[in-house]
Amino acid sequence: MQQPLLEIRDLCADFISDGVVNHALKDISVTVHANEIVALVGESGSGKSVTSLSVLQLIPSPPVKYVGGAICYYTEDGASISLLEQSREAMQTIRGNAISMIFQEPMSSLNPVYTCGNQVAEAIRVHTRVTKEAAKALAIRWFERVQLPDPPALYNRYPHQLSGGQKQRVMIAMAMCCKPRLLICDEPTTALDVTVQKTVLQLIRELQQETGMGVIFITHDLGVVAEIADRAVVLYRGGIVEEGTVRQLFSYPQHPYTKALLACRPVNHKKGTRLPVVSDFTDAAAMQPPAPAAVTVTAPEPFNAGACCLVSVEQLSVWYPKERNWLGKPLGYTKAVDAVSFEIFENETLGLVGESGCGKTTLGRALLQLIPSTSGKIIYRGQDMGLFKKEELRGLRKKLQIIFQDPYSSLNPRKKIGPAIEEPLKVHRIEPDAAARKKRVETLLEKVGLLPEHYHRYPHEFSGGQRQRIVIARALALNPSFIICDESVSALDVSVQAQVLNLLNDLKKEFGFTIVFISHDLSVVRYFSDRIIVMNKGKIEESGPADEIYEHPQSAYTQKLIASIPKGITPDLSGL
Repeated sequence: MQQPLLEIRDLCADFISDGVVNHALKDISVTVHANEIVALVGESGSGKSVTSLSVLQLIPSPPVKYVGGAICYYTEDGASISLLEQSREAMQTIRGNAISMIFQEPMSSLNPVYTCGNQVAEAIRVHTRVTKEAAKALAIRWFERVQLPDPPALYNRYPHQLSGGQKQRVMIAMAMCCKPRLLICDEPTTALDVTVQKTVLQLIRELQQETGMGVIFITHDLGVVAEIADRAVVLYRGGIVEEGTVRQLFSYPQHPYTKALLACRPVNHKKGTRLPVVSDFTDAAAMQPPAPAAVTVTAPEPFNAGACCLVSVEQLSVWYPKERNWLGKPLGYTKAVDAVSFEIFENETLGLVGESGCGKTTLGRALLQLIPSTSGKIIYRGQDMGLFKKEELRGLRKKLQIIFQDPYSSLNPRKKIGPAIEEPLKVHRIEPDAAARKKRVETLLEKVGLLPEHYHRYPHEFSGGQRQRIVIARALALNPSFIICDESVSALDVSVQAQVLNLLNDLKKEFGFTIVFISHDLSVVRYFSDRIIVMNKGKIEESGPADEIYEHPQSAYTQKLIASIPKGITPDLSGL
């Protein structure tokens, strides 16, 4: 049998904090061969990232303690290197050279004070000892290979001057520039829109086939796994529950947890069907499938096309100056939103989709007057919001709320979540009595599936899904009539995503608010929305009922978006 590039054998790792031991990895065994892409699949906390970071000794000790097992890397001449036993200096020669890694968040992985070109050239010089000129030429050549526009110009740009997809391609160029034999991809496409995601996946696959390297691909998106991987390993609470070829695993999943992950995807469900979550199918202790009645289906409540208009947008534009002359006069504009008109009806869920940079987030913030518009009108309940004075607009704020994509950056890390949710109640003087405010916050926490005792905890003490619930509770504190969800489920695991979508549907039914749901994931938008507006380069490409847009797109741009969605493999979910 062919010798593997990497062999993880019976790896056990504990995290120790304040005397408390958390068993992060339990007897993990994974092999990766040349010319092979192995996917590690599971929810947050399953051990995927801990496994991959351990390969390159990127977790400090303490808090991690390896209590068993080994990680062996095999060189081209067949020599075995035990990675966990290597010194810091030895690992520096391996990282980025023999084994490279693409991290999930390129903005935090790239140094903001150095140009993108310098960072790639530095990696080349460290491992190949070439001249500065040769390193620069190689960096530009890699920028060309990862299909970045105008590579010589991008060489001198800083990370903040690039889009998310472009930054991710810079990270791929940095990881590939020394031609590693093993590439680790840790959620490299999580926050990318579907078209950029498809391009990045194709690029990784092409480079892998061209160089013959092995790839460990970590993701919670099972559609992406089916698109790119040869084999998949499913992790649950630090242990492996199932592994096999992608077709075997996805077409005929054997373990209840694998079946549950596949069942949670919105693409497998029609609007109005309550999304299942992992806990619906698996017993936390015995991991046994429950009775079929555990999954409930609620009849959809069709949107009333004759509902009253809540918000009317008329020829709205938001332009930003590209550059100015020496007198400060703009020489040109970026038309983020360009003369768009549409209506939003009461109790409607309106999906807003498009690629990164299409203007959907700018439009969402302009609707709430968080950024000024260049021209046009936003009419809320018959009143032009552009004519409101500052005091009038502040009074209207309690009816208009937003849930941002990243709940952690939306919460003050120094403030406990109870006071954070209470703050809008104080600002708008809704509950003057402190005890009444606290009681209301505890009720809101219960509404979003948290506990009253969570009132005194800090944001870092919660998971990503729980933090998103906290932000939802804060948005609901003022009983708003209009909520904008800006990519609020994009970076969540499929099961947590299902929980949040179910929660929003339940709360909408109870409180009767209207939602503008901004996302780049058309399959999620189709499931969740009544109507869809597709944006492209600041303009509305097309709009209509969600199923009609998804099944019969008229615009070539919309057709391209839908074609870019990872279709995956239809799973056999019999017995669930």
